Amino acid sequence: MGADLSSTTSRQALMQELEEAMRRSSAQGVMYGQAVANMAGISNSDMECMDILHLEGRVTAGRLAEVTGLTTGAITGVVDRLEKAGYVRRERDESDRRKVFISVVEEKAAEIGKFYVPMQEAMLKLWSSYTDDELHLLLRFANDGYKGVLEATGALKAVIDMPPEQRASLRMPPKTRR
Repeated sequence: MGADLSSTTSRQALMQELEEAMRRSSAQGVMYGQAVANMAGISNSDMECMDILHLEGRVTAGRLAEVTGLTTGAITGVVDRLEKAGYVRRERDESDRRKVFISVVEEKAAEIGKFYVPMQEAMLKLWSSYTDDELHLLLRFANDGYKGVLEATGALKAVIDMPPEQRASLRMPPKTRR
């Protein structure tokens, strides 16, 4: 019984360490992105929307709202600001002129991309120290983590939509001790 308790405690401590390491990495990534956004003259959230556009490709404002979790009204503001700064453009669908796509202006985005070179070099150096099996595990972890964040975002939206009196009764789970 003692060994089982010890391994459970050890696993909880390891998971706590992993959570803290992920939080540190995430926070530093946000700060890095904020510094780049400041240099580009746009907000960090607008920069993240542009990154999502890069990943998704040419999309409608509705799709961008869906993948970011922002309202369509908020996305209109994001696209207006990014378009004014020259980073994106609106393009009408050739077959349905009512449909408008948002696409990244690659030449302008490349100006921002150069600020990510130090980050990319650091990550490539780190990743090169891993075996292919370890890289597959890290890829699975990153993809599963993304799905977890999407799920958490959905849960957060539900909390935001709750009446304030119901939100007051929400409690944080107890913190595990090491």
